[in-house]
Amino acid sequence: MKRWIALGALLPALATAEVKSASPESMLIEHRFTIAAPAAQVWEGLVHPERWWPADHSWSGRRENLSLSPEIGGCFCERWDGNAVEHGRVVMVRPGKLLRLDAALGPLQEMAVTGVITVTLEEKDGATTMTVTHRVSGDATHKLDAFAPVVDGVNGEQFGNLAKFVEGR
Repeated sequence: MKRWIALGALLPALATAEVKSASPESMLIEHRFTIAAPAAQVWEGLVHPERWWPADHSWSGRRENLSLSPEIGGCFCERWDGNAVEHGRVVMVRPGKLLRLDAALGPLQEMAVTGVITVTLEEKDGATTMTVTHRVSGDATHKLDAFAPVVDGVNGEQFGNLAKFVEGR
């Protein structure tokens, strides 16, 4: 738990996070970041996870092995040394405004749950509010409510890294 508290100190100053709901069969997590950059710049960062994704949240241990093709059916994939994993599949794209992935990340993938990550960007006065929602559903035996605080912390770290990258920190 101390690790997750420490993570909060690393996130951009203007960030909010919330486990909006959690039950044994589902969770909904939302993060909001205010990023001192236009939406086009945030989008350019978003579609290049190889530049900001935490290496310790990859299977290979190297963010450089990640790629994201921002088109319908595009893969958020990782390839290394003859190995590969699909982290997610793009299901909606509105360049500069919205990216939606069908994605059960990390250990959730093996649980055969359904996960959807939506990133929306809203620009105002040269700054961008990035809202990241992560919905996960499965059967009640998964006890997803127990995973919600961990997924919340990991999402905060992942997308907090994007916010810091875009701002040049």
